[in-house]
Formats: sequence, C-alpha cells, structure tokens
Amino acid sequence: MFTAAITGTGVFTPSQSITNAELVEAFNAYADRMNAQNAEAIAAGEMEPMQHSSEEFIVKASGIERRFVMDKSGILDPEVMHPLFRQRSDDEPGIMAEMAVDAAKKAMAQAGKSAEDVDAVICAASNMERAYPAVAVEIQNLLGIKGFAFDMNVACSSATFGLQVAADMIRSGSIRSALVVNPEICSGHLEWRDRDCHFIFGDVATATLVERIEDAKGPHFEILSTRCATEFSNNIRNNNGFLRRSRPDGVADRRDMQFMQNGRKVFKEVLPMVSDHIAQHLSDSGATSDDLKRLWLHQANKSMNDFIGKKVLGRTPTPEEQPNILQDYANTSSAGSIIAFSQNSEDMSDQDMGLICSFGAGYSVGSVLLRRQG
Repeated sequence: MFTAAITGTGVFTPSQSITNAELVEAFNAYADRMNAQNAEAIAAGEMEPMQHSSEEFIVKASGIERRFVMDKSGILDPEVMHPLFRQRSDDEPGIMAEMAVDAAKKAMAQAGKSAEDVDAVICAASNMERAYPAVAVEIQNLLGIKGFAFDMNVACSSATFGLQVAADMIRSGSIRSALVVNPEICSGHLEWRDRDCHFIFGDVATATLVERIEDAKGPHFEILSTRCATEFSNNIRNNNGFLRRSRPDGVADRRDMQFMQNGRKVFKEVLPMVSDHIAQHLSDSGATSDDLKRLWLHQANKSMNDFIGKKVLGRTPTPEEQPNILQDYANTSSAGSIIAFSQNSEDMSDQDMGLICSFGAGYSVGSVLLRRQG
C-alpha cells in the first residue's frame, strides 16, 4: 500500500463578474416585462405576478455578494437570461476543457511537476458539456498527458469523490499520480428567471494534483483517509439529458430542465447527514474535532456551513477555522471546497490537520482528512 498526498492545487477564475446589484437590476427588469405581458391573466387572478428580487434578500438567503461567470451579457439581458457562448467547431478545445487546463497547469506548477509526471486525469463535475468523448480525455490531450482519463459526476460532491478515486488508485499502486479537475459552468444550468435561485451559482474551474507522498517535491498534504456516502433524493434535480427529444412532452423550455431545489427540505435533511458523516469519519480515523485546524466546506450557503461547522467543532468556528469564499464566488458546485482549500491552506504548519468536505444532490457527501507535511 502507498500513501497519497495532495501536492498542488489550481483555480481558474473567469474574468467577468456579476454583483448582486447588477443581477437584481436584470431580474427585476425581466419580472416587470413578464408582468406586463401577462397583465390580463394577473388581473383575472389566473396567475401570480412575479416578485422583485433584492440585494438584501440574496445576502440574507445565501451570504453571496457576487459571482464570476464565463458570460454576463446574456445573463443580464432581460430578453435572454442565460449565458451566451459561441458555437465552437469540433477542432477547437471545448469550453470546459479550456477552463480545466488553466487550473491544471497551475496545480502542476505549484507541485513542481509536468505532464510527464501525471498518469491519469479525472474530470469530476456536476454537468458535462457533452456525453462523449469524455471531457477528461480532451483535457488529457491538451495537456500532453499519457495514461488514461475519464469523467465522473456526483454533482456538488464530484471533487471529493474524485479525490477518493485518485487516492485509492495511488494507494493500490496502479498509478503514481492523478489530476482531479473540476470545471464548473454552473451559469449554464441555473434558472436565472427564478427569484428563489437566480443568485446561487457562479463559474470556475479547480484542479488538484494527487501523488504518492514520496514523489512530493515541497510542502504537501498527506491524505490520511477518505469517505463517501450517498442517499437518493429528488430535492435537488435537473431533468435535462440526451433522452429529452424522445419524450412526447418534450417542451423546449420546461422548468425542470434547469436546476431545481426544494431548499427547505435540503437544509433539513442534508445538514444532519453531513454533520454525522464528518463525526463518524473523524472517529473511524482515530481523530477528534479538536485535532482539526481547518474545515474546508462545500460553498453552497453560509447558513449551512455555519451550522455544520458549529455541529462538528461543538462551538462557533472562527473565520480562520472555517473559511468561506462563496461571498465572492457564489456556489460553484464541486469546485467550492477546493477553492476554499487552495486559498486557505498555505498558512498551515507542519502536522496541522484539516478536512475537505463537499455535499449536495444525490444526496451525496464526501470528505478527505488531511495532514500538512513540511
């Protein structure tokens, strides 16, 4: 058995960002437009008027203040309300691969490694831009990596599940290293016309290089243990897919073809599941919450993270113990916990322990217990 370690991370951040003020202005203009178009039905009591959103509502509901996106022009156009991407030819890199390559190069540079040092690429994300060929294989090709590559999807838990797969392959001896990349274009599956969720997501890509610990060239994080769990639920769902045109009711603009969430049920059901998962993972690893220097949690909602942090530590965590980045990035699905780790880990001392945890649709939860070395 070999020991796996995280030796490098990278984050690709889009150049365009949207503030809550910009988002609210566009949404309210869309709401006014829809209310005017349906004035007679509203007056007759046949439908409810759309309510305005507000900056105060968004911050209170989520803690989000802004988000990065690959295209803001379409999102902020009341007549469009979704990102606008040009059609790329099959000879060009796909948009997800392009994002992932940037993050992957940063991860390899931090670790002091090149493509020749990588044996596998795992593209773990909540949505893939196509069914095949695998986006991971495209990323592998663009980076000039030999070996093999494959895609995997466990929604918001994709990164931690990908880390477990990479660590397991390294532990078994089948590979020496793997890149786990998480390109998330969440703006593409968000329903920007829905007041309850129009503010939730942003775009980003993260990458993590996992290697045998003896191959690490500098400070790194030993992977002490990993743990994953799933439990089926319909409370977070997106019904889009390649069978869409085969159904008699294949309406082009059906609401369930975008992100849908029963937020209250998710909050009630996921929080105990995640808190118990982390507690059991620590116990089975011979560790306690007192051993944790830091919690890098999935960045979905500030209230959820505050609850989990307090439940795990038995007290209110300090911002240093449980760093949040969603105020700037919003929810970036699988990439959120990796952004938090990448941006809030270099200050840790030798032998300090921390835990990465992500959770979401499925339900799914994954955790990675780490110890700083060097």
